[in-house]
Amino acid sequence: MQRQLAVFQTDRADPVALFRQHFILFHSLYLLRADLLTRQLARLEIGPLRIALLPYQATTSGQLTEADPLQHYYLDLSHLQETGPEDVQALLDDFWRQLARTEQRAEALAVLGLSDPVDDAKIRRRYREQVMQHHPDRGGNTARLQLLNAAIAALLPDRR
Repeated sequence: MQRQLAVFQTDRADPVALFRQHFILFHSLYLLRADLLTRQLARLEIGPLRIALLPYQATTSGQLTEADPLQHYYLDLSHLQETGPEDVQALLDDFWRQLARTEQRAEALAVLGLSDPVDDAKIRRRYREQVMQHHPDRGGNTARLQLLNAAIAALLPDRR
């Protein structure tokens, strides 16, 4: 029989309860990571899509460690205590907005025949090539040109 921790027995439809469970889990993971490194036992990689326990590797003396803003966030218990329903909803809204932007970027890149990783210069170059090919004055298609213009506007909204 599987035993469940009391902290994880809650209404899964309650966003605040889910936030708190998530926060406690990641708080614990970051504490564990610090402990494993201090005792030189292992290295714990913590990411949104992957958590991995890796062999310990000593760092070169004087080597700076990378700043981890998520570690800073999850180790500060005031975030757990002070985050209310409105804050959780704002976090969720921001997540969905970022996801939509990511999906829009992938769709816009596909219109240009590109995919990530790609830089702005390559996007501009490919856009110009496609416009030259599909411009109605050169025998191209107006609908295709409009798709290209919408794609570049989504990818590089501040282009000049």
